Parts: sequence; C-alpha cells; structure tokens
Amino acid sequence: MGEFEAEPEVPEKRRVIHYHAGADEEAAMPSSSVEGPKLARSNTNASNASSTRSGGIERCRSIDPALAVPIEYRTLSIRIGESQERQAHESAKIRSKTAAELSDVQWHTLAHEEIYKRLNTSTTDGLAGADAAQRLKEYGRNVFARPPTQWFRKIFGYFFGGFGPILCIGGILVMLSWQPLGEPNPAVANLALGIVLFAVFGIQAFFNAWQDFSSSRVMASIATMLPEDCTAIRDGVPITLRAAQIVPGDVLLTKAGNKLPADVRFVDVSSDARFDRSILTGESMPISGTIDSTDDNYLETRCIGMQGTYCISGNAIGIVVATGDQTVFGKIAKLASAPNNVRTALQKEILRFVIIIVSLMLFFIVVVVVIWASYLRVQYPGYINVPTLIVSLVSVGIAFVPEGLPIALTMSLTIVAKIMKEHKVLCKSLKTVESLGAVSVICSDKTGTLTMNKMKATDCTVAGMRMTLKAAKEDAAKVNGTDSTIGQLAALAALCNAGEFDAATIQQPLEKRTIHGDATDQAILRFAEELGSVSEVRRLWRKRFELAFNSKNKFMIRVFSLADSRGLGFTVDTNEASTFNGADMLLTIKGAPDVLLDRCTTMLGENGQTRPMTTERKFEINVIKDSWSAHGKRVILLARKVLSRDIRVSPNDGAFENVVTEEARSGLTLVGLIGIVDPPRPEIPEVVRTLRRAGIRIFMVTGDFKLTAQAIAVECGIVTNPLALIDDVSALKRDIQPDSSATREKKYGSAETGEGVHRTIVISGPELIKLNDRQWAQLCAYDEVVFARTTPEQKLRIVNEFQAHDNLVGMTGDGVNDAPSLKAADIGIALGSGSDIAIEAADMVLLDSFAGIVAAVLYGRVVFDNLKKTIAYLLPAGSYSEFWPVLTNIIFGLPQVLSSFLMIIICCFTDCGAAITLALEKPEADVMQRPPRDPKRDRLVDWRLLLQSYIFIGTLETLTSFSVAYWFAQRSGLPFSTLWFGYGSYGDLDPAFVAATLNQASSVYFVNLVVMQWFNLMALRTRRLSIFQHPPAFNKRTQNVYLFPAIMFSLGMVFLFCYVPGLQAAVGTTPVPVEHFFLPVAFGLAILGLDEGRKYCVRRWPKGVLARVAW
Repeated sequence: MGEFEAEPEVPEKRRVIHYHAGADEEAAMPSSSVEGPKLARSNTNASNASSTRSGGIERCRSIDPALAVPIEYRTLSIRIGESQERQAHESAKIRSKTAAELSDVQWHTLAHEEIYKRLNTSTTDGLAGADAAQRLKEYGRNVFARPPTQWFRKIFGYFFGGFGPILCIGGILVMLSWQPLGEPNPAVANLALGIVLFAVFGIQAFFNAWQDFSSSRVMASIATMLPEDCTAIRDGVPITLRAAQIVPGDVLLTKAGNKLPADVRFVDVSSDARFDRSILTGESMPISGTIDSTDDNYLETRCIGMQGTYCISGNAIGIVVATGDQTVFGKIAKLASAPNNVRTALQKEILRFVIIIVSLMLFFIVVVVVIWASYLRVQYPGYINVPTLIVSLVSVGIAFVPEGLPIALTMSLTIVAKIMKEHKVLCKSLKTVESLGAVSVICSDKTGTLTMNKMKATDCTVAGMRMTLKAAKEDAAKVNGTDSTIGQLAALAALCNAGEFDAATIQQPLEKRTIHGDATDQAILRFAEELGSVSEVRRLWRKRFELAFNSKNKFMIRVFSLADSRGLGFTVDTNEASTFNGADMLLTIKGAPDVLLDRCTTMLGENGQTRPMTTERKFEINVIKDSWSAHGKRVILLARKVLSRDIRVSPNDGAFENVVTEEARSGLTLVGLIGIVDPPRPEIPEVVRTLRRAGIRIFMVTGDFKLTAQAIAVECGIVTNPLALIDDVSALKRDIQPDSSATREKKYGSAETGEGVHRTIVISGPELIKLNDRQWAQLCAYDEVVFARTTPEQKLRIVNEFQAHDNLVGMTGDGVNDAPSLKAADIGIALGSGSDIAIEAADMVLLDSFAGIVAAVLYGRVVFDNLKKTIAYLLPAGSYSEFWPVLTNIIFGLPQVLSSFLMIIICCFTDCGAAITLALEKPEADVMQRPPRDPKRDRLVDWRLLLQSYIFIGTLETLTSFSVAYWFAQRSGLPFSTLWFGYGSYGDLDPAFVAATLNQASSVYFVNLVVMQWFNLMALRTRRLSIFQHPPAFNKRTQNVYLFPAIMFSLGMVFLFCYVPGLQAAVGTTPVPVEHFFLPVAFGLAILGLDEGRKYCVRRWPKGVLARVAW
C-alpha cells in the first residue's frame, strides 16, 4: 500500500488533504504475532488508501463542542496541508504534558501473563459478566467528562452575537439623545425608543440562548442514534457492546475500520495490522501493531492501541488498560482548547449579505450626516438638532439591518435537522445541510450502498464445470476427500475466510446464524457450511499467518500448518498429500479472478487431481467469469499452494509477509470459482430517477469487476442505454476539448424531466491513470458513468477531477477505503452500517438506506429557498420603505412621515415574527425538478432578489404608504404643498395641530406597511408556483399554519402601540381611521395579483425576460 503524496503544485485553490493508510505489500513494516483465538473480520475491507490533492469546501464536522473531542484531534489521518507546522507544534506541547502524566504507566512493559494476572482476565474467556458490572461501577462509564462550560463567553455571545452590537449601540445613542443631549426638553419618545431597543436587545439574547439549547438538544439526540459499538469477549463468548460499557480488563477484538474505544495492550496482532495515530500524534504514516514493547515511552510504543485511533488494516486482540478520562485521548482532550469553527458556504453567503447591508447602511448614514452638516445645519439651523439627527441615524441603521434573519437562519436549520432525523439521516453539522442543495454529482459506492450487502453464493465452478449451490450440495454428499473437487473447494472456502460464526447462534438454522465478518466472507462461509462442517475443517489446520483483503491487492491470504493429518484429505489432492511434510505449510488465497487467474499454473480436474492450466482452460474460466459478471454476480477465485519446508523465515517474523506475497505471485493451483449475488436495494431505481429529475448526475464508483459493475448499474437505473450505446475509454479523445458551455449546461441546465438521451461510459481504474486533462474534461461531461476496479487513490482522484470541473460532489461510501474521498468531497455521506473511519470522515450519515439521500437533497434545497424568502420579506418594509421617510426628510424638507419608534417596531416585532414563519415553509412541488443551484451564480442575495424586494415590492409599498399618509394629512387640513421643502416651517398653521396630524399620518404609514406585508408574506411563500398550487392552509403538504398567528401578532402590535392610551402619549402614536385598514388590504391584493401574474409568466415562458430576472 503505497504512499501517494500531494502534488507540489495544485492549479485550483483547494485545500490539500493527506491520507495514508499503510505501506506497500512489498515494503510492509515488520510486526510480531502469536497464535491466539480466531478473529472476526471487519464489516468492510481494509484499505491501503493514500493521499493526493483534493478539493472541496471547508466544513465544520463536529456534532457539538460539548459532546465531542476538539476537532484538531479528529483528523482521521487527513490534515490540512497549510497548517501542518502549527498543528505539529501544538500537538507536541500537549503530548509533552500528557507524557509527564503517563511516565509511571507500565502496561506497555509488562509481560502478557502479568497483565492477565493484574486485570484478572484471559484472551479465551475475557471478563465474567458480574466482574464487568462491578468494574463499571468502580471505574465509571467509558466516556469523557464534559469540559467546563465557559458561561461568560456563551452569555456574551448570546447578547453580542448577530446584530446585537448594533441594537446595543443604537440604544445607547438614543438614550443619550434623550438625556443629556435632549435637555432642557427631553423627548419622552426617545426614552421609549431606547427602552424598546434595549428590550429587543434582551429578547434577542434570550432567543439566541433558547435556540442554542434547542439545537444542542436536537444534535445530542441525533448523536445517540449512532452509538459506537465494539466486540469483546465476556464469559468466553464474543459479544457486541456499546463503547461506553467497556471496562479495564475487557478483551477487545479489533478489525480493519474499527476505532479503538479505549487504550488497549495488544496481545495478538496480524502481520498486516496497521493503526492510524495521526489523531493524536499528527504523524500521517500508519504504524504497525506489535505484541511486545518497542519503546519505553508509553506514547511511542507500538504494543499500545490508543483510544480514538483507527485500525486501517489487519486485526488484533487487545486487553483494555484504560478507559474514559484515563486514556491518552482523554488526558489530551482536557488540555486541548475548544475547536475553531470554519465558515461554511452558507455562513459565507450570510456574511456576504450582511456586508452588503452594512455597507449600504454606512453609506446612507454618511450621506445623511454630510447633508445635515453642510446644508441643513447652515441653512435651517433649527430644523434638525443633534438629538433628532442621532435618532434619525439610529433609525437608518436599524432599518437596514434584518434583525429577524439570525433567528430565522438558526430555526430553519434546526427544523431541517429534526426532519432529517425523522428520515433517518444524521447531519453532523447544521450549517452543512444547505450545501446539499447545490450538489450536482453524487458518486456512490456499490456494495452496501446501492446493494443490500446481503450476499449469497449461488453458483460455483470446479474443474471447469459450472454448478448451482443445490447441485454442489448433492455432489458433496456423494463423495468426500481428495476424490471430490467440490470438497476441496468447500475446505478452501472455510480456511481462507475471516468470517466467524457467532457462538450464541451456532445452533440455529444456517440462514439465521450471525456471522462476524464482511458480507463476502459471510456468503462464502455459508457456502462452505452448506457443503460440510467448517469447524471440522478448521480444527485440522492451524493458522500461522494472515494478510487481510485490501482494495489495492484485491485478495486475501491465509497460511496454515497441519494440525491433524486428516486435514490433507479434505484440502489437497493425493499427490500433494503424499509429499506434504509436517514442516510444510499451505498457502490459501481468495480474491478477484482478473488478478489471480494469471498466477495459476495448475487447476483441479474432475477427479480432484491437479492438471496444467492451459490457454484453452484459462479461456473457459474467463468465459464463465464474464458470464457471471454480466449478470451482476461478484466472482471470487480460490486457489492454494504448498509452501516448502525450505522457507527459512518463520511466520512470526515480519519478513514472512514479503515471502508469502512473493510466493503468491506464481505457481498457484486454481481450486474453483464462486459466484455471489448482492441484489440492489429495491428503492434504488426510484431514488436514481428522482435525483436525475433534480438535475443531479449519479455515478457508480466501485472496486468490482467491470462487467459486474455495469450489470448492477443497469439494475439500479444508473445506466439506461443499451449495451451497444455504452462508451468505453476509447471514446475519450486525447486532443479534443469539450465545449465549456455544454459542460456547464450539463451540470446546471434543464432538469424538467430527467429523461431523454443520456451519454454513458464505463471505465476502469487502470484506464483512469492514463487520462490527460482533456480526456477528464470529456469524461466529466457524461450523464452516466460507471467507474470499476477503482482503488482508494482513484476514488479520491475522481472526486478531485469533478470538483476541478466546477461540480459540487457528494460521495457515498461505507468502507475504510472510502474515507479519503468522503473527506475530500463537498458532502461526504456514509452509511450507518459502515466502518467507524468512514462515518467519522463523512458530513452526513444515512442510518436507514440510500433512499434517505432524496430527503437530504430536498431539504438542503428548502433551507436555501426559505432563507431567500426570509430576506426577500424583510427588505421591502423593514429596510426600503423605512429609509425613504428619513431621506425625504433630509433632502426635501418633508416631515419624517414614519417615526423612528415605529420603524423599530416594524423591524423588531411586526416583520420579525412573520419572517421566522417562512423558515417553516414546506417544500414547493417543483423543488426536485429544478437543476442544482450553481454556487457561482445563484447567490443567497443577488440582483434579482434586490430587484424583487426593492424595485418591485419595496417601491409599491413605499409609494402607497406615502400616498395614504399625506392624503390623510391633506384631508385633515395639512396640505402637502405646505410640507414640501418646508424644513419645519409650516406658515400660519398651529404647531400643535401640525404635530398631532403628522403623528396620525405616521400611524397611517405604519399600518399601511404592516397590512401590505401580510400579502407580501403570502406572495413570497413560493418562487414560481401559484398560491393556488401551494395553498397556505387546508393542504397538509403545503400548509403553514404558523403564518396566521404571525399575522395576528403583527396586528396585535398595531393595537398595542396605536390604541393603548398610555403608550400613545409616550411614543407619539394615534388610533388609525378604519378605512386605512381596508385600503392597504386592496393594495396588498394588488401586490398578490401582480406577483401571481409574474409567476404565471415565469412558468409559461421559462426562458422569457421575466424568468431571467425572477428571484
């Protein structure tokens, strides 16, 4: 397993990720091993993944800082290249402190017998149940103590997070304008305005605290949906335990892909056992496990497996020596600081919007100040004094800031997380949910993701003869030993197999027995048991060496010595049995036929004797292999070889792996082939069709043989073209550059049906290596792609290349070998049944099935849609229509027809409640019929949204509000001609009368905006659909019952501030004539009707002018 370093120059500005998963088979690090109890294999294959350059957006992966170890120690062998030096320095400081605490620990230097004695345990029986329960009380649960809560920082964040500082500063300035700047006649309205601003400041802090508590509780409940399990021996039986139940003295069985749940002392390791310690040490190169100490330093020795590290290949047995806070990880976690969250794409969009709004706010504040200082203060010194100017500036500031946005954002993401939980989708970070809405390519692993991972052997081939499982059973029942080719195949299937029957279910029927091991081993072990007794065969041989299956070699090896001479009769032919010496060993190998067939020089004949492997016989074997593969079957070849006594290297020697690997390169005897079926999940074809209608291209990336992958892709609906129309690598021309616009259309073009003619290609991993940049560009433009025989490095390359061609890539997988590509993808999606390292690397975990990805994509798009709706609602009345009264007051000398106090009420109360309800909107019917969002073009706030909010809705609301306010003043005896360029001088009119009339006009302006916003709220619920297609009530799929309480809340605010006598005098409001409640209703209906017409035109003419400017 070779190290695959990052390229020195990367054209794209992407982070560099390093992933190392082992050494080459030819350069494996030596390790020691002793014989012990049989080990169960992992649920997934071991990986030899390595590193390469990769892309992808930065993501925050922690579930909750209070629940997780800091992120700098959860790197999964994947480190951000540019921060290596800093991380190494910090890691060194923390490790030195931890080393001081661990200087007296001796577990790594003790002999195995001494450890068994001190912990009162053994590798055969483990702990007794009663003893384990007592130790659980004594040592406590195997969990980290919660870090102390930094209450001051949290409370400070509640108050001054978001727009809190603006509210606080505005409140202080308004209070100063009341006193002392307002002396000798301080305005009570300014006092009331200051109180309201501080009240809103406090309410926002309370809501932030409540949302933090609520979202933390949701994420904590989600975290419990994915408990970490491990396998331990108790009372002599392997059992599955929660990691929290592990106690010192437990005997743990560790397999490739597992995360160690506690600190363990290894007492048995396979020769290829490799452990990734980068989570603790920062060293990216995995180390081999040993059973004897290699260093006096507890942190450096290789006989200790540390909690939180990963077994990336091989297997091991370890005795738990420390749990919880007493582990190395636990001690480091105490010393480490809290993780630094990196902004996600959504957070960057929000920040961009805030910068735009704040820039506009500061610009117009400067404009107001300049006009006042250079013109009004000189020409009309008594018109606007300093306290009034301060209040006006605060009003402008508050008007431009959408106070309801942070609340709506957090609520929207929390609600979506709850919905995801209902669909059995675990979101590790709320902020990354939205990124799913922009995913344009999903690369999916096959086994366990698209298929059920319930493999069953259905066919076999021995001596060139095909037979079904039923025929094989009948043949095995007739004859035994060397006269039976099927008997030798069954024996080899039992021996070269890491699967183990669970002792608790051994008496049950074969199909109901639990097997510890991956799906392939389970299928082959059941096949062997169908033909004979697996336990009987295994008693006759003693395992001396094992090289676990990995994605690069695509085979596994086991070497045995003879324990009982009867074993020869089951396993080898008579000639080999007669010459087999007690010092000889038997090499058994199982793996991919295209890798192993050329290594076979002999094969079994019909009489169970070996015969030469001729070209004709090899051709016949290939025909059988291709035939099964074309029907979607996984084909496994089993072979053997007798290792001569002349081999001088002991199986316990680290160099033995190199010897065995070299011996397995030639001279093998083909025993037979086994065909295995793994049916696709029944929901997959519909999922693929749904994603395709949504404009998402879904590709298969698998390590399986090309024909097998293609057949399964056809069954899943990933490939829809007939075989004659499927391209291969020859269709990719080395000197042709595809049209970039066509490629962009492929990613973000029409997705109305997802049907039609698609271009399809099937390509293998070895062929990918030879592609140049132009060929990759052509490949990335295909609609349907099947990548077969891929290695972890190639999976990572596939993700990188699609990202380099401006795709947002989702990657699904469950194996150890999937972890690098999951980490590199924009959205890494793991299965709950997958390996620990894959789950840790992913952003999202599908706990039920692959069908959950449809809900994930749907609500990822809904989050973005609803945030756009929230912003589009807040801008017209809460920003645009409030600013114009201030501007006309400064430029045209008109009185400020909307008081500063009522501006604040709109921003912080009447609009805020309704904006939050938009976060609860249901998905529109066409959400999954749109193409993916292009992050470079479809921004959260763009000119189209500003056109809708300011020019369309904002202008209508502003003009009608000005009209009804000044019309009311005209009817009340205050002519508009008197106010125009009046600058506070209104002729012979009584100042008290003018003030009272303007207060009423201000209340009319306020009511007009509030009521019209109700209809704007209804219009903004959909971006393209009619209100009749997406009704707000009486339809469970579209209704949002919270809209109506929000409308009643805003109406309540109107009556509270305009009709309560005590408040009227304090804030300068008055009751509003009843006709001014009905006029805005008419205006609002006009807005709703105009917007319905706009949406109809967008639907009717999707490429028309209105469609191009639609938000």
